[in-house]
Amino acid sequence: MITHLRLKAYGKINLALDVLGRRQDGYHEVRMIMQTVGLHDRIDLYRTSEPGIRIETNLFYLPTNEQNLAYRAAKLLMDEFHIRQGVAIHLRKFIPVSAGMAGGSTDAASVLFGVNKMFGLGLTTRDLMERGVTLGADIPYCLMRGTALSEGIGEKLSELPPMPQCQVLIAKPGISVSTKTVYERLDAMELAPEDHPDIDGMVDAIRRRDLMEVAGKFGNVLELVTGETYPVIAKIEQVMRDYGAVNAMMSGSGPTVFGLFTNPRAAQSAYEALRFGQASELARQVYLTNFFNVRRNQ
Repeated sequence: MITHLRLKAYGKINLALDVLGRRQDGYHEVRMIMQTVGLHDRIDLYRTSEPGIRIETNLFYLPTNEQNLAYRAAKLLMDEFHIRQGVAIHLRKFIPVSAGMAGGSTDAASVLFGVNKMFGLGLTTRDLMERGVTLGADIPYCLMRGTALSEGIGEKLSELPPMPQCQVLIAKPGISVSTKTVYERLDAMELAPEDHPDIDGMVDAIRRRDLMEVAGKFGNVLELVTGETYPVIAKIEQVMRDYGAVNAMMSGSGPTVFGLFTNPRAAQSAYEALRFGQASELARQVYLTNFFNVRRNQ
């Protein structure tokens, strides 16, 4: 009987993000290239004899009830399978919150995986993905991980070959962004054809393992909204390029910016400039990591 599981919930970035339109149900049709990165939250799951779900976190402002996606993920499986015992979830957050990196979704994905394994429910990753999408559009991808083309509302996933390894510098300015508001503002805009990223071209570049071409095809239509509101996003991108990033862009609805580096020394110098040096006033959280290309296995 499994009484304790220690899990890593990995964050993601969008190498490209396009919005095709708003559906009648309020969701948006998207096409995105998703990539897992090494930056992760740590989750400890404990089986308890006392029924119910308890969450403890290292951030005082995070909810510990049904407003937390990790709580809802555990509840979804425990209700469906009538689990009488309880679960304690100890969550240590390192992925920036409200940052466009699917931090809440990846925590929920790891809890789904962990509860399934701890209680021997026998669900496949595909089974978990089908349940996870009812909680959030990014959860199926966070269960799969790696490099993927994401379509529909984010739930239609096509595996892609792993990206060539490089250094990924992540910087979040001291602001938070409402994803709902960003999409609403995008709906009111008239986009030109050149505003949309070349998703198919990027897929081809990924299949050819051409990192420089992938970086050259970066594009995120949501940056047209968030970047206009917060000029600090463009400033962080420029710092990364000045220090040698092959390219830099905002992830998701923002405000987190990431840059790709093929020179480890340049990546370290950019990290130090944004974390401690002359550009440190631009970013509140800065991390140097890499791509994480391991698919999740049952």
